[in-house]
Amino acid sequence: MECIFSVDVEEWFHILDISSAPKKSEWDSLPSHIENNFKKLLDIFSEKNIQVTCFFLGWIAKKFPHLVKEARNRGHEIASHGYSHELVYKLREEEFFQDALKSKNIIEDIIGAPILGYRSSGFSVTKDTPWFFDKLIEAGYTYDSSVFPAARGHGGLNTKQYSPYLAGNNLKRILEFPITVTKVFGKPMCFFGGGYLRFFPYFIIKKMTLKVLKEGRPVIFYIHPREIDLNHPRLPMGIKRKFKTYVNLKTMEGKILKLLDEFKITTFERFIANNIKIGDGC
Repeated sequence: MECIFSVDVEEWFHILDISSAPKKSEWDSLPSHIENNFKKLLDIFSEKNIQVTCFFLGWIAKKFPHLVKEARNRGHEIASHGYSHELVYKLREEEFFQDALKSKNIIEDIIGAPILGYRSSGFSVTKDTPWFFDKLIEAGYTYDSSVFPAARGHGGLNTKQYSPYLAGNNLKRILEFPITVTKVFGKPMCFFGGGYLRFFPYFIIKKMTLKVLKEGRPVIFYIHPREIDLNHPRLPMGIKRKFKTYVNLKTMEGKILKLLDEFKITTFERFIANNIKIGDGC
């Protein structure tokens, strides 16, 4: 069983649910770190001869179309992270649809080809967004990786479905890849991305990765470009949130290199093509 590696392509200031987060009207005036950080990641992937899935924030894709093209030219899958980096459960149904569609259209215009995948900001699909999958289907997406099937600060969907599954209505379905969790003392826990990947020692991450693979599920790794940048600016926030956001940044690049060396890595698109048959109603 392969692991799926993904990058949520966003800036250092795209941090959710804190009062110090800059408004969208201020984004253009802030120093950008995305170009150096993302290109460094692309070079790491090229050195290892590995392709990953890049979930581009639509705002980033519009401002830095050359990064989208470069990732595409290096063989990586391009997907959507929405446009405005908003929590799904804070949007109305139509607002979410327009945001997801806008991002898709921008990215497809850049690469001249359709994109299949979507990932929400903060994995913020919840029980309060019952229209989520239907709106992604309406926007033309084939798969999603937004469900976080465990407790977390924001987002989280109480589901026992840890493997990829079909979601949506009775007429059309979308393939959902929930963020990887595995049970520890009876409770689902994540070890495989963002603050979780930074917090836990590598030997635990490796052990849990092998456990999930043995269960017959793909492990979905996810990272953000800022997580390999020790010198990016920090936003003011409380002690607990600051720990979650910035803990162990110095360990991230080394962990990425080990994962790429020790596990077979693929993209969502290739995993679907090689492992999953999607029916005509999807």
